[in-house]
Amino acid sequence: MKSVPHSFPPDVFSLSFVKSGFTELTGGSFLNTPALHLLLFTANTFDSIDEDAFLGLPHLEYLFIENNKIASISQHAFRGLKALIHLSLAYNNLGTLPKDVFKGMDALAKVDLRGNNLQCDCKLKWLVEWMHTTNTMVDQIPCSGPTLFQGKLINDLVPGSFDCITAEFASYQPLMFESISVESFTFGMDTFVVFAQPFTGTCIFLEWDHVENVFRTYDSIQSTSTVVCKPMVIDNQLFIFVAQLFGGSHIYKRDISANKFIKIQDIDILKIRKPNDIETFLIDGESFFVIADSSKAGSTTVYKWNGNGFYPNQSLHLWYRDTDVEYLEISGKPHLIIASSSQRPVVYQWSKSLKQFDRRTDIPEMEDVFAVKHFKLKSELFICLTRFIGDSKVMRWDGAMFKEVQTMPSRGSMVFQPVSIGNWQYAILGSDYSFTQVYQWDLKRGQFVHFQDLNIQAPRAFSLVSIDNREFLLASSFRGKTQIYEHLMIDLSNN
Repeated sequence: MKSVPHSFPPDVFSLSFVKSGFTELTGGSFLNTPALHLLLFTANTFDSIDEDAFLGLPHLEYLFIENNKIASISQHAFRGLKALIHLSLAYNNLGTLPKDVFKGMDALAKVDLRGNNLQCDCKLKWLVEWMHTTNTMVDQIPCSGPTLFQGKLINDLVPGSFDCITAEFASYQPLMFESISVESFTFGMDTFVVFAQPFTGTCIFLEWDHVENVFRTYDSIQSTSTVVCKPMVIDNQLFIFVAQLFGGSHIYKRDISANKFIKIQDIDILKIRKPNDIETFLIDGESFFVIADSSKAGSTTVYKWNGNGFYPNQSLHLWYRDTDVEYLEISGKPHLIIASSSQRPVVYQWSKSLKQFDRRTDIPEMEDVFAVKHFKLKSELFICLTRFIGDSKVMRWDGAMFKEVQTMPSRGSMVFQPVSIGNWQYAILGSDYSFTQVYQWDLKRGQFVHFQDLNIQAPRAFSLVSIDNREFLLASSFRGKTQIYEHLMIDLSNN
């Protein structure tokens, strides 16, 4: 017969099926035999047990399903077996068990899972948790895998043995415009993001809509060939540094009473001819910003706030066509790293006596670096160096110089951005020719490992925003839709 027959008398006390011909145990197979106390299956050919297979057996105390070919059991296969004392699933082909498959079996005193090929992975973490909280006796069960637990007894594992939390960047909201930079900032009690749109010449500001749970337009600054819109809050005043390829660069201030941005200052066009990057920072309570200039005749320049406006504090060097500047602290001292198309990255250190940056060293064997970004892991300092042609690199400060940790193939990359979320450290390597690669730091290897691919065209910058206990990654795209991703935590034990 292909299924359990329904011809047994309703008062039958026990049933044994040995070498039977039916191929499945379907729901409600024993509704006509409610008086069963013992049920045995051995040497049969069915390989799965459906939901509610034993429904209608309120008196069943012993259930033996042994030496069959069971490979899968539905989560609610044993639903309703409240009187069951002994359950044997020994010597089948089970690799895992669905979470909470024993839920509601309050009388259960013994479970036999011997002779299966159980994989002690996150899908089986629930069983370990259950074994530590139940009074049910479970026979010694060896793990068939994975390699970490192979040969060990499930009975000896604890819930803390499993690392089951992972994550992903899930597409959340596409924005129908192209952009070349993105920055997030907090002003007042609100969080904002601003994108530079080079083709429309606009700084577009977005705010979070707490009702619709999307980013919406807040305001804009109209300009020309905009490449960077950099925010900085000083004494509860919001300033926006707008870098333009043509028509000079400017500084705007948020007028709270008028609820708009007003231009308060022009940036010297003789010093800044072709801006490529802006960084803001504080030193000893004083506010600065620095513009990397990539023209042949311009000069990367540091500006300082004097209470009324910003004035040039220092021109770092001429003629080097700088593409990026990064502010960071090395051994507690302020530094700048300047990337250039005509020399190796140069490291400058702040002089307290001169109140200027002095050249300290360069980073050897790293020509043609487009950009430098830094991150910290515990007390160690690392930098990500981006190359459009050649390999990008991760380097670590050893107390005297930066030394290579890892090489990343990166043809067509203009951004290699480290991102930290909780205890997770990522690095995102963009590409103009293929998928953007997301890497995650592996503490055991001391390196980044591949984590995820993102499909975004020609990314130029990434920024992280935390809102309402949610983490969003904003990605500017030079040739396509600007994208917003949400960082989602995933518990692999919830199978």
